[in-house]
Amino acid sequence: MTLLESILLGLLQGITEFLPVSSSGHLVVLRKLLGSSLTDEGLFLNVMLHLGTLAAVFVVFRKDIRRLAAEGIGMVWDLAGNLKRYGKELRLGEEQRYSRIVHNNYRKVVLMILIALIPTALIGVFAEPAAAYASNSLLAAGIGFYVTSVMLLVTNFVKDGEKLPRDAGYWCAVVIGICQGLAVFPGVSRCGITIAACLLCGFHKKFSVKYSFIMSIPTVIGAVIWELRRLPAFTFQAAPFLCGLLAVIIAGIVGYFSIRLLIRLISRQKFKYFAGYCFFIGTTALICHFVI
Repeated sequence: MTLLESILLGLLQGITEFLPVSSSGHLVVLRKLLGSSLTDEGLFLNVMLHLGTLAAVFVVFRKDIRRLAAEGIGMVWDLAGNLKRYGKELRLGEEQRYSRIVHNNYRKVVLMILIALIPTALIGVFAEPAAAYASNSLLAAGIGFYVTSVMLLVTNFVKDGEKLPRDAGYWCAVVIGICQGLAVFPGVSRCGITIAACLLCGFHKKFSVKYSFIMSIPTVIGAVIWELRRLPAFTFQAAPFLCGLLAVIIAGIVGYFSIRLLIRLISRQKFKYFAGYCFFIGTTALICHFVI
């Protein structure tokens, strides 16, 4: 990998990961245009680029993440206390007073994230063979871009939602988790399809963005661990590592500003422009598939 390729990949990942245009779909198109395939080195770099953009999520939403982590620990503590009280009730036959596990918005979000992870993980595991095949297919990327385009376009015809975590049903988390799982296919934007699903569920715009990005943290970490098991033959080399590290740093910095930009754009109903862009890129990918 050259220095120029590192810079381009870092910029591409940082921009497309947090804008609703699918980073994986763009990487498929870029690899095809460059005439390369997804080698062990490329797979390792792809994993590292996601960790770089994940750091941007931690920086932008650090206050919410700290609060969610604290409330998550509190939920485990209260649950353990309730189990202890239940055991005492069984032994002594005395009615005990139990703690309410989910008693604020942050705890509700923690539970919604955990629920959403279930369908996401199931789709990720069982769809892995198809997703691996699609990762080198312009046809699959083109179809994925069309899916993203339609989802984004639909949100422009939906009334602004006002739901906050306390108003949301847990079925919303299941639906959003399914949508997130579909993002294993190239061209399907994870942030685009999950934010669109949040808006269709009636969530407030600001909460939709926060929930989508914070929900991606355990998903990306899990995906990274899952992908690393596929790299038994990868050997460390200093030059590619340094180029890859540069790409990761660039991806993280650019990703930070991309998140800030998306927060501004979603409040102004600008998703239709991204829908048009995804339609254009999808059409380009399909044309290249049948021509190249």
